[in-house]
Amino acid sequence: MSTVLYITAHPNETEASYSLTVGKQFLEAYVAANPNDEVTHLDLFNMDIPRLDADVFSAWGKLGAGTSFDQLTSAEQAKVARLGELVDQFVAADKYVFVNPTWNFSYPPVMKAYIDSICVAGKTFKYTDKGPVGLLDSKKAIHIQASGSVLSPGSDYADFEIGHRHLDVVMKFIGVPSFEAIFVEGMAAASDQARQIKENAIQQAWKLAKTF
Repeated sequence: MSTVLYITAHPNETEASYSLTVGKQFLEAYVAANPNDEVTHLDLFNMDIPRLDADVFSAWGKLGAGTSFDQLTSAEQAKVARLGELVDQFVAADKYVFVNPTWNFSYPPVMKAYIDSICVAGKTFKYTDKGPVGLLDSKKAIHIQASGSVLSPGSDYADFEIGHRHLDVVMKFIGVPSFEAIFVEGMAAASDQARQIKENAIQQAWKLAKTF
């Protein structure tokens, strides 16, 4: 049995989102093919994800200097404890499904906040005399991203896209060896083809779900 984190970053309901619609179809196909796996949905817009702010950096500095956790301020304790919960949950899972729209060529800020929470030395990577080394070399991930324009690798505007490319870098950094993508794209550029674009992405999702 595998554990799966289904990580979504969209403020709208599924019916109003291309990325969530394709993500839902992927998840349903995956569960059908892997009925014994445990899936946990992380709805990032409705979760407590501490930002890396002054409290967090202050707490990390104090802990690094030998201060005990119970000597931190209440705000520092709450934030670093929650960040610890998030990264531990991420490390414990076997597979990750990231789902998001493209906003201004990247993903919503809440996705970046989540990524910040799981990039932790000693948890998802470690420093060595040869540089940082990822620790999650037995995991798998897939990214489902929607955009009104065509931004996928190889397209005319691929260099503008920084959401998927950043997530790809992060997955490599923390050692995830398998990272696939489904791009639901071009619905604004070719609105008359939007329905077919979505259907094509759903077909791809069904196919990839069976081998994920």
